[in-house]
Amino acid sequence: MLVMTAALVLLAFVTPLATDMYLPAFPQMTGDLGTDASGVQLTLTAFLIGMGAGQLVLGPLSDRFGRRAPILVGTAACVMATASCAIAPSLGWLVVLRFLQGFCGAAGVVVGRAVISDVASGEKAARLLGVLMSLLAVAPAVAPVVGGVVIEAAGWRAVFWVLAATTLLALVGAAVAVPESLPRERRRTGGARATLRSVRDVLGDRPYVGYTLCFGMALAVLFCYLGGASFLFQNLLGLGVGETSAAFASVGALSIVAGLVVTRLLGRFPSTSLLYGGLWAMLVGSAALCVLALAGSLSVPAVLALVYLVFTGISMVGITATALALERVPHAAGTGSALLGTVQSVLSAVAAPLVGLGGDRTALPMFAGMALSAGLAFLALRLTKVS
Repeated sequence: MLVMTAALVLLAFVTPLATDMYLPAFPQMTGDLGTDASGVQLTLTAFLIGMGAGQLVLGPLSDRFGRRAPILVGTAACVMATASCAIAPSLGWLVVLRFLQGFCGAAGVVVGRAVISDVASGEKAARLLGVLMSLLAVAPAVAPVVGGVVIEAAGWRAVFWVLAATTLLALVGAAVAVPESLPRERRRTGGARATLRSVRDVLGDRPYVGYTLCFGMALAVLFCYLGGASFLFQNLLGLGVGETSAAFASVGALSIVAGLVVTRLLGRFPSTSLLYGGLWAMLVGSAALCVLALAGSLSVPAVLALVYLVFTGISMVGITATALALERVPHAAGTGSALLGTVQSVLSAVAAPLVGLGGDRTALPMFAGMALSAGLAFLALRLTKVS
C-alpha cells in the first residue's frame, strides 16, 4: 500500500507542478510571447480545461477497462505534450499544447483517486486521500522555487523540459508500482450508453453534487490566487522572481502542515465540521484581503498572513469534500472522480483568467474572485441540502 501510494503521489505531482512551476515567469512570458496578463493566464486556463475534459473521458473509461491502462497511456501522452510545450513557437500553439498536456495528465489524478476508492472506504479512504493531498502540497512549495531557479538560469521554456522529465519518471513509477485495482467482475460494461447512465446516476445523488460543487469552488479560490499572485508580488509588492518563488513556497509549505493536521483530526471530529471550518477560513481570509486592497494597505506580511488562512481552509475543504463525495458513489468511483475533477477544472479555468481583466496593477479582482468563490462554496452545500 505504501509503495502504491508513493507512486500515485508521483503521478498526481504532474498537475501542481504544471500549474505552479512556471508561475514566476508570467511577467517574463508577456514580453516574450507579445501578449498581456490575460493572454499568459490563458495558458493556465487551457491546461485546466484540458484537465477537466480529460477527467471526464478517462474516469468513465477506467470504470469500463480498468485503472492501469488509462494511467499508463495517458501519462505517456502527457510526456510528449509537455516536451512540445517547451518548443511552442507562439502563444496560440502554447495554449493548444497546454490543453493537450492537461487532458493527458488528467489520467494520473482521476484514476489515482479511483484506485484509492477501490482499495479503501470510509475513514480509511479519507485518511489515504488526506495523506495524498498533504504530500501533494509539497509540489506547490517546491515548484515555484525550482521554477524560479530554472527560469533565471535558462528561461521559462526550460521549465517544460524539467516537467517532461518529471512526468517520464512518474510514468515509470506507475508502470512498476500501481497494480490493476478494479477486478473484471466490477467493471461497468455496455459502451457509451452505460457510461451516460453512470454519469446520470452519480449526478442524481444530491449530497454528491453538493460536496462536488463545494470542492470545485474551493479550488476556484486557489486558482484565483494562482492566476494573479505573480503580478501581485512582483508588480504591486515589489518582489523579485526569487522572492516571489519563496512566497509561493511558503504558502505551499503551510498547505503541507494544514493537510497533515486535518488528516490527524479526521478521527476526532466529524468530516462535515472540518468542512465548515475550512469554508469559514476561506471566506474570512478572502474578505479581509478585499478590505486591504480597497484601503490601499497591502503589505507582504499582511497579504501572506491572510493567504495562509485561506490556504488552511482550502486544505480542510479539499480533503473532506473529496472523501465525502466519493463515499456517496462507491459503485462508480471512476465516474465520480471524473465529475469531481471536471467541475474543479472548469470552475478553476473560469476563475484564473478573470483575475487579469483589471490589468496587472490591481489585486482587487483576484481577491474579489477568491471571496466570491468561497461564498459560492457555502451556497453549494445549502442549495443541495447537504448541511
